[in-house]
Amino acid sequence: MAAAPPPKADELQPHPPKEQLAGVSFCITSPPPWPEAIILGFQHFIVMLGTTVIIPSALVPQMGGRNEEKARVVQTILFVAGINTLLQTFFGTRLPVVMGGSYIFVAPTISIILAGRYSNEADPREKFLRTMRGTQGALIIASTIQIILGFSGLWRNVLKLLSPLSAVPLVSLVGFGLYELGFPGVAKCVEVGLPELLLLVVFSQYLPQVLHFGKDVFGRFGVLFTVPIVWLYAYILTIGGAYKNSPPKTQVHCRVDRSGLVAGAPWISVPYPFQWGAPTFDAGEAFAMMMTSFIALVESTGAFIGASRYASATMIPPSIISRGIGWQGIGILLDSFFGTANGTSVSVENIGLLALTRVGSRRVVQISAGFMIFFSVLGKFGALFASIPLPIFAGMYCLFFAYVGGVGLSFLQFCNLNSFRTKFIMGFAFFMGLSVPQYFNEYTAVAGYGPVHTGARWFNDMINVPFSSKPFVAGLVAYVLDNTLQVKDARKDRGYHWWDKFRSYKKDARSTEFYSLPFNLNKFFPSV
Repeated sequence: MAAAPPPKADELQPHPPKEQLAGVSFCITSPPPWPEAIILGFQHFIVMLGTTVIIPSALVPQMGGRNEEKARVVQTILFVAGINTLLQTFFGTRLPVVMGGSYIFVAPTISIILAGRYSNEADPREKFLRTMRGTQGALIIASTIQIILGFSGLWRNVLKLLSPLSAVPLVSLVGFGLYELGFPGVAKCVEVGLPELLLLVVFSQYLPQVLHFGKDVFGRFGVLFTVPIVWLYAYILTIGGAYKNSPPKTQVHCRVDRSGLVAGAPWISVPYPFQWGAPTFDAGEAFAMMMTSFIALVESTGAFIGASRYASATMIPPSIISRGIGWQGIGILLDSFFGTANGTSVSVENIGLLALTRVGSRRVVQISAGFMIFFSVLGKFGALFASIPLPIFAGMYCLFFAYVGGVGLSFLQFCNLNSFRTKFIMGFAFFMGLSVPQYFNEYTAVAGYGPVHTGARWFNDMINVPFSSKPFVAGLVAYVLDNTLQVKDARKDRGYHWWDKFRSYKKDARSTEFYSLPFNLNKFFPSV
């Protein structure tokens, strides 16, 4: 029996590292044709609705609000998200990122809700208004952290020491760290969530491989094909009486008529600043929210790096990330003015959608911001889309968060994986990034409060919230180890030299192409 021919020399070569991701159909600066861009923009709007609804659904009832208040808070988050997305894509990092609600702000907001000074309020509506004003005050103070660190350039100096190796755990866990929102969310109504998950995999991955016509169509518009199918199926189950005798929790997750948003939303309403009244301030709550704001800043940094990859842009320079963080701070300030009961950060699921569609165009995301503002004003129509059962969103998250985790791992192409130093830093950062938050979250689930439990709730939050964030713990461990262990000898091992030309905005002409400000504003606000 003849032996197999020896492999050719070029077959044994590893894949060469790429500064820009290949295979993207429309990169950051190349928009698709207008009709396609509008449909893709609408798809981004649908995807960001999940977080927009989940957060108020968790917070508003605890604050004392009814369906009317919940619908107004959802509208307000949508409206402010549209404005913040436009600000970020025009004046911030200029990446195709959606700026939406953030889960990291939920814990300190719950602390405000549980504060002693609101507990004796008998009228639920009055309690809602008072707690909302308390969150507004805390967010006003918290926004200053990001505005100062971003616009002063202090964050830029921190990021100049970031290498591909220390970016890997940070960016990866921005995606993988949200695993609790994936299949556990699907399982809350498995007969609705699982079909969405499977259909989206089939439409986006298998159909383009099998079909010879319309290959791009199924991959690019997978969300718009699968969500209506599963939503209709959930509607048929609802009106068919499948959940008549089910427990109330099952009904909330599975039925299409249980969100209370359509009934509670007005036909037309424009959110306006201080619509709930004047903000109130409490020093402790402000400190806790400032710490949370810093964690959101770190997580968004990882998200920006991941988005730059899927937009087929070069590595985003530290000065541009710093500028984006400053504008994110202004976004949190707008959140506090309008009263969203939540802060702003980069929507991770929408970065995953960039990967699924292979469209990293800035214009598409700007169009989606237009949809957010439009549907926030037309309350009933926006509420109709927002009443999609949440397990459907969880099914989509399984793909989107996986894509973001995957892009983090892709930065290993710049590192020496045969180095023990690389293996230790990467493995230890990943392990601690999963293990430490697991302890904090488990402790909280059992005891009802975090491991740090003093009489000052705000102090507890300042310690418990950071160590419950997987990207923050992993990023911190990797960053410290990478900049203190054998730094001189390991320059190439950590991939530091690959990003040399992107550490300064002016070193690579492509940085100007992707990240320069519009309307010739770089003359007045130069990047370094």
